Amino acid sequence: MPVRKPPTARQRRLGAELRRMREHVGLSLTEAAALHRVDKTAISNTESARFGVSPDRVRVWSANYSCPDRAYVDALADMAGERTAPRWWDDFRDSTASYLLDLAELEHHAVSLRHVQITHLPGLLQHEDYARAVFGEAEPPLSAEALDRQTAFRVRRQVLLDRADPPDCSFLLHEAALRMLFGDRTVVRRQLERLLEQSERDAVTLRVIPFSAGGFPSAGSSTLYAGGPVRQLDTVQIDVPNGITFLDSETHLTNYRAVLDRMEQRSLESRPSRDFIHKVLHEL
Repeated sequence: MPVRKPPTARQRRLGAELRRMREHVGLSLTEAAALHRVDKTAISNTESARFGVSPDRVRVWSANYSCPDRAYVDALADMAGERTAPRWWDDFRDSTASYLLDLAELEHHAVSLRHVQITHLPGLLQHEDYARAVFGEAEPPLSAEALDRQTAFRVRRQVLLDRADPPDCSFLLHEAALRMLFGDRTVVRRQLERLLEQSERDAVTLRVIPFSAGGFPSAGSSTLYAGGPVRQLDTVQIDVPNGITFLDSETHLTNYRAVLDRMEQRSLESRPSRDFIHKVLHEL
């Protein structure tokens, strides 16, 4: 099989899951190669996502590893068989950081999304003017062309919510994010109105954590928890100084689920959250 282009985060995840499956049964590359009747470099290249893998091979290897979880194997086979036709984010491939393309792909394939935002409002809910004001604060400053490109990419991500089958999206917004002035007051008013509009969608649940809720875990960072077709394929995305990073170990997933549950317990319910946003809007 020919060497593929630099793999996406999703392709690397598939390889990593196959490696975890092998290691779970305690097989070395050499032992697995003998079991599968392939060269061990084929396994190594597949697990590192240097080579692709077919759905049939995923099923054969899973059977050889005696994996009992049919839903998990089916989900991995589906990942292996995903079509390679261009997606909307490919239009930005030559001008946008790869981790942002990976984020768009992660959102596209997720069956659920749990967002936590502390000082910025979620990209999927941002008005174009607000997004432009946020990127206008970048350091070093963006060129006019880069500013247009970043804004366009963020707004394009929002097509996710217009799908016939959008993922179930839950947004936890801290009061700080509602009150941060990116752009002038007109921009912020427009943004808060956008939040209220989007909160009416069936697939969107929006809840506010007010200042009065006090401290809570992970208060210093924003988090996205993307639910996969099975829990083992969930992914956590967090912001880091040089971009974003993805976490998918069982320990990370378990810990972040617990953190998000605790944060949600501190938040207002959906209707009081909408009332709270109305209150902030009227105070501008």
